[in-house]
Amino acid sequence: MHSVAQTEDTVTLRVPHHVQVMLNRTAEELGRDLRLYSALMLFQLGKLSAGAAAELAGVPKVIFLDLCAQYNLPISQITPDELTAEVG
Repeated sequence: MHSVAQTEDTVTLRVPHHVQVMLNRTAEELGRDLRLYSALMLFQLGKLSAGAAAELAGVPKVIFLDLCAQYNLPISQITPDELTAEVG
């Protein structure tokens, strides 16, 4: 079994200081929040799988799925009609 090297890129995001103050977050906290919120949105839009979104957010997948529930994001992309067709 071979392993694939994991690499990361750094992305710089400029945030107006007054926004950071309004949110009452340190720069580190704001960075974590923005990673999480972007991961949640990209997952909701179907751009990332739950696993990839969890990795982007920097949390285990099970925690990411719990966060989806907290933010009322469905974790399944299947529609009720598709589910009915699958079941019976």
